[in-house]
Amino acid sequence: MKKTLVLPGTHDWHWIDLEGPTAEELKELAAEYKLHRTSVTDSLQPEHLPKFETVGDVAFMIARVYDSAAQREADTIQELTNKVAIFFSERFIITIHRGSAGLIQEVKEKYADTGVINKPSELLIKLIKTAFRTYEVPARKLAEELDYYEAKTFLNQRTPPLTKGLYHLKRKASVCRRVLSLSEVILSNMHLSGFRPTDVQDLRDYFVHVQTQFDEVNDGTNNLISTYLSLSSQRTNEVMRVLTVFSAFFLPLTFIVGVYGMNFEFMPELEEKYGYPAVIGVMVIVTFSIYQWFRRKGWL
Repeated sequence: MKKTLVLPGTHDWHWIDLEGPTAEELKELAAEYKLHRTSVTDSLQPEHLPKFETVGDVAFMIARVYDSAAQREADTIQELTNKVAIFFSERFIITIHRGSAGLIQEVKEKYADTGVINKPSELLIKLIKTAFRTYEVPARKLAEELDYYEAKTFLNQRTPPLTKGLYHLKRKASVCRRVLSLSEVILSNMHLSGFRPTDVQDLRDYFVHVQTQFDEVNDGTNNLISTYLSLSSQRTNEVMRVLTVFSAFFLPLTFIVGVYGMNFEFMPELEEKYGYPAVIGVMVIVTFSIYQWFRRKGWL
C-alpha cells in the first residue's frame, strides 16, 4: 500500500511510504525515481541485515526495528526484528516495510505533521533514531529479567532449573547487540554524506546509550551463567562430600560385618562368651577414630 506522508506542495521534497509492496509496485517506483535495481531487490528481502550504500545522489539504507509483538522465546534476528528500507535524497524519502507501521506513524505524527522538520535529512535522522529507540524498552525488560534470575540464583537454598530462561535471555541480548553493531554502518556513512555533524553526533550518542544497555545485559548474563554453573557444581560437590563421609564411616563397619557373616564352621570368636560385645566395641572404636580423623582434617 502506497501513501504520501509529506506532500510536495508543503515542502520542496516529499515522503512516500510503502507497506507490504508488491514487486510490480516497487518496479514502478524504481522507474519513477530512478532507483538502482539491486537496492530495490534488497528492499524486498525480509532477512536483509542493516546496510548503507550510495548510488548517484540517492542513498539507500536498511535499518532493523525491534518487533514488540515477537514471541517470548524468539531469539533470532528475523524473529525479533523487522526490516525498514529507506531511499533518501534531497528531493524525497521513500520508506519500504512489511511490519513496523507503528514506527512510521510515530515519526509522521511527532515530526512531519507538527512541522518540526523542514528537510529530508532531518526526517531521516528522526527515522533512524526512532528505530534505535525501539530497542530501549526490550533492553530494560531484559535487565529486569536478569535481576529476577540473579535473585533466584543467589537467594534460593536449592539451585532452581534456570538454564532455559538464561539461554533465551542471553540469545535475545546477543541478537539485539549484533543488530545494533551492524547498524553502526549507517552512522558511519552519515558522517560522510553531508549531514549536520551535531545531528549525527546526537544520534550516535543515543546509539551508544542503547548499545551500552545491551552490553551490560549481555555481560551480566554471561557472568550469571558462569556463577549459576559454579553454584550447581558446588552444591553437587556438597552432596558428594556428604555421601563420601557416610561411605567412609560404613565401609570398615561393612567389612567387619562381612567377615563375621561368613558361614565357616571354625571361627574362634563365635564361641567366645563376649565375642558379640567385643565386635560391637571394635565398631564403635573404628567409628570414633574415623570421626576424630575427619575433624582434624577439617572435613566435618
